Amino acid sequence: MSGELRVFSDAEALARETAHWLCAKARAATGRFAICCSGGSTPKRLYELLGQRDIAAQFPWERAHWFWGDERFVPHGHRDSNYGMTRRALLAHVPAPPKNVHAVPTEGLTPEQSASSYEQTLRDYYGGATLDPTRPLFDVMLLGIGDDGHTASLFPGQPTLDETQRWVAAVIGVKAEARITLTFPALNSAQAAVFLVIGDRKRDVVRRARSAGRVLPAARVKPIGTLYWFVDRAASP
Repeated sequence: MSGELRVFSDAEALARETAHWLCAKARAATGRFAICCSGGSTPKRLYELLGQRDIAAQFPWERAHWFWGDERFVPHGHRDSNYGMTRRALLAHVPAPPKNVHAVPTEGLTPEQSASSYEQTLRDYYGGATLDPTRPLFDVMLLGIGDDGHTASLFPGQPTLDETQRWVAAVIGVKAEARITLTFPALNSAQAAVFLVIGDRKRDVVRRARSAGRVLPAARVKPIGTLYWFVDRAASP
């Protein structure tokens, strides 16, 4: 089986324990701390809890940098924006320095230009154009998994699954709106990659992703450091 499995009693327990886990990792790190956020409904509660007083008071906001694993190509104020959701749930309520928040640009440019711009943002932060397997880009990568096994906006059967050079790509024609997604070279450049999964509807795809080799996109997440599956009891395989 791929990755360390941690099972929580329910969705609330998963979100609360993950918030404490993330805060502890950030506090233990020296220097800046890069978090790559996931969109969707599952991590929203985690973000809300990170912003609550007991945890927020301990979190090293001045050292934390915020990135996104994928983004819908909509304005940041749009209800479907992953950045917008994270901002409403967390970043608008905590002392995160604006210069440390690295949203995917989605206005005034094409999806391809957006992907190129965000890749340059990542390279500028990293300090190089080549990822060193001994030096992760991210400290923590937060991920979700779809019913079809996709993660970020890396969908089954798409050419972006086999991208080895670009760190960011535009995904057009798969969903109603274009998406901007990190590719596997960037997703896997993480000290810790954490799948957050809740609900019995996801039980089968979690089982398949953890045992199916490279068949599902989510099964191809192989971070430099440790892979975790944080699931509630309903989603546990």
